[in-house]
This record gives sequence, structure tokens and C-alpha cells, in this order.
Amino acid sequence: MLVMVFMGVFAMVVSTLASYLLTQANVGRAKYAREQAFGIAEAGLEYYHWFLKHNPDDLTNGTGQPGPYIYIVDDPEGGTLGTASLSVVGNTACGVIQSIEVTSEGTSDADSRFKRTVVGRYMRPSVAEYSNLLNANVWAGADRNITGPYFSNGGIRMDGTNNSTVSSAVSAWLCTSSFGCSPSQNQAGVFGGGSGSALWQYPVPNFDFNGIASNFGTLQGYANTQGILLASTSVRVAGVQQGGTFASVGGTNQRGFRIVLRSDNTIDVYRVTGTSGVWGVHIDNPSVWMTDYDIITSETYHGRYTIPAGCPVIFAQSKVWLEGVVGNKVTIVAADTGSYTPDIILNNNITYASVSGTSGLTAIAERSVLIPLISPDVMTVRGVFVAQSGYLGRNYYTTSGSRDVPSQYDSYVMQSSLTTIGSVVSNGRVGTKWSCGGNFCSGYSNRTDTYDRLLAFLPPAFTPAATQDHKFVIWREQ
Repeated sequence: MLVMVFMGVFAMVVSTLASYLLTQANVGRAKYAREQAFGIAEAGLEYYHWFLKHNPDDLTNGTGQPGPYIYIVDDPEGGTLGTASLSVVGNTACGVIQSIEVTSEGTSDADSRFKRTVVGRYMRPSVAEYSNLLNANVWAGADRNITGPYFSNGGIRMDGTNNSTVSSAVSAWLCTSSFGCSPSQNQAGVFGGGSGSALWQYPVPNFDFNGIASNFGTLQGYANTQGILLASTSVRVAGVQQGGTFASVGGTNQRGFRIVLRSDNTIDVYRVTGTSGVWGVHIDNPSVWMTDYDIITSETYHGRYTIPAGCPVIFAQSKVWLEGVVGNKVTIVAADTGSYTPDIILNNNITYASVSGTSGLTAIAERSVLIPLISPDVMTVRGVFVAQSGYLGRNYYTTSGSRDVPSQYDSYVMQSSLTTIGSVVSNGRVGTKWSCGGNFCSGYSNRTDTYDRLLAFLPPAFTPAATQDHKFVIWREQ
């Protein structure tokens, strides 16, 4: 009986051990198959990356038929490792592909039960990946708080706080009194009293600013037939004129359109027929006083229009005053294919109806993007703001001297804080704060810049690309 008991115990132990070893072997094979399936899924993604390099607009794997498409992954030592099933979907606007979503499901021949799926978004990286993208020497003051990559083709004096890279394309530059250097002196590409010097980089490759130029004629065509066209004498939505014609509001800084964005993806359009001028100094020509016609004195309501979902492009052939709450994603352009180069005026706060990534704004001005004299004391603007040939800024105004602003506007000269959430793309030097004798005297006392990481990976349609090369800008396992 004792022998039989010990034999039973032994048999139970051996059985349990064998079961454990078998289970571990199965787990090992399952893990192997899962990891192999993951590699196969990545191989499928890279295959379609290669395919799109040679066939940029082909979403059918060369078949002309809907997917999914099977890609066989070969074993270098012979045979096959498994297959990747590819689903390809294009994100389009106005009939033009903006980005491509590629989903690759990998299956290993070792065990088809364990599948892995990866997803990649294929597109040209946009300027929305930067908090600031500049084409001139610039001075970021001690009050500036910058989140996201900051780049300039010129020199950078960085006295503010940054939590990402600050990059200059020059190794040295002449810092003048305009940038706080007296007397003028040669400085490194990036220098200053900022706290994030460990992230300063110079010189880095020059950024081709001309390469991000928008094709205004093409965008105007899309807006005319599928989007919203604010022509100088009429308004068209999806190719249909809204109401009659009116006296031209184009070709001058004293007239234009005021666009009020609404959270339900509509806009209110006003024709600006009268403005009041005040003296100002522009940062791109600081030795000359100019008259700014940014204060609206008369306007006519034209109508409320829904932004077409298939072509969310608004093209204005005139100066634009912009404000409101952005519903979905939209691109607004102020340009004239003739000799006139209009501005966009950030007339009031611009916010998003949703901060989950479904709302987004890109505002492209043929010349400058400006904050007017009459603006909120605490101002917030969200979006990608592109000043293609001019600059982004708030001009210098004063309450004293022969060129002071009218007394009823004195309280607007010096404002408290400006928060920009998104991207600033400026051909010229950015300036929203002015100092007189070392003291704050005009503009916004405190400025905060934060890039929008959600817009960086899926910006509004026709947001200028930062490079002409396509790549996967986002990758994740599903």
C-alpha cells in the first residue's frame, strides 16, 4: 500500500509538471507567433510606405479595387513568415488627398490565431508641428513661455522659458539695439538669459520658407466651386452666389469682411464698409509711422453660412477681421491674386468648440496676421496662423505725442496677456510687446505660446507642409 501511495503521488507530480511544461511551451509558441505577427504587420505598413513613394495618390495597391490587400512577407531563409492584410483610407478635402490612413493586420504562419494590427498616418509633416516657425531675427522676451519647437532662419535672443528645442539656422548674427544689444555685437545663433539653454541648437539646416507658400489661385478655385468664396463684390457657397452683388470691399486696407466663427460649424459674414485710422509703428519698418485702419466703424450683415464639410475652405479676396468659436476644422485664406496683399486681423478671442482634436483653424494671410489696437486685455487665440509675406504682431501705439491714439482708446495701448495655442508662422519678425527705454509701453505684457500637438498630426485642410517629403507622422498599435 505504501508503494502504491508513493506511486500515486509521483504520478500526480509528473502529470502536473508535464502539464506545466506543456502550458509553458504553448505560451512560448503563442508569444512567438504574436511577436512575429507584430513584425509582419509593421512589414505591411512599410511596404505601403514604399508603394506610396512611387504611387502617391494610389489607395488601391495598384489594383483599382477596394481592399483589403494581402501582402505576403517572405522568410529570407526561404518560404513565408505570414501575411499582412492592408486597409487604406484617404482623408480628402475638396477632392484632394490630405493624409492617408494605412491599417495593417499581421498574421503569422506559425499560428494564425494571434493577430497584431498597427495603424499609420501618411502625410507631409505640417507647420503645425512648430510653436513658432520664423524667417527673421527674433527676440523672445523674459515674459515669454514657449511650449513646442521654436525655429528661425535668423538669430534668436531667447530670454523666455522653453520646454522644447529652440533652433537657429545661423551660427552667429549681429544683435542690434532692436534686440536689446547696445552697442551692437555679434552673438551665437541662439543666446540670452532663458532657462532652457540645454535645448538650444545652432546652426541647424535652413528651413525653406518659400517652400511653404500656398497656391492662392488653387485655393481660390476650391473655395469658388466647393467651399466659401468671399469675393470683393459677392459671396459664393459651394458655387452658388448668396444674394446680390455689392460695392467692392477689396483692394484696400479700409474695407473687407468680418468673419465670426460659430461652434455649430457656421460663420456669420459682415461686409466692413468703414474703418477708423490710428497711427502705428510696424515691426518690419520701425522708423516710419503708418495709419492702421483696423477699427471697424460701419459694417453690413450679409448672412450665416454652413462651412461645407467636404471642402472646409474659406477664401476672401480682401482684408479679413476674424473672431469666434471654431466648430470643426476650417482653413481661412485672405489673399488677392492681383497686386493687393491683404491682412488677417485677429479681432477678438478665437477658441475651439472641442479640444479633443475635432476642432481646428488654419488662417493664412498673404501679408500679415495682426492684433488690432482694440483687442481684449486678456486674449486667447487658437489655430495655425501664417503670415506668408509679412509678420505676425501687434503694432506700436502710444498715448502721448503728436501721433497718439484718440483718448477713448488709451486703455487699449497696454494690455495684460496674450495666449497663443497652436502655431505662428511668420516671414518677418514677430512682435506683440514694445519697450520704451527698457520699460513696457505698448502691446501685451505677458505672452504664452503653446503648440497644439493634436493639430500637428491632423491639421486643417491645406495647412502648409513643413517638408515636401511624405512620411508616417503617427504610428500606433490598434
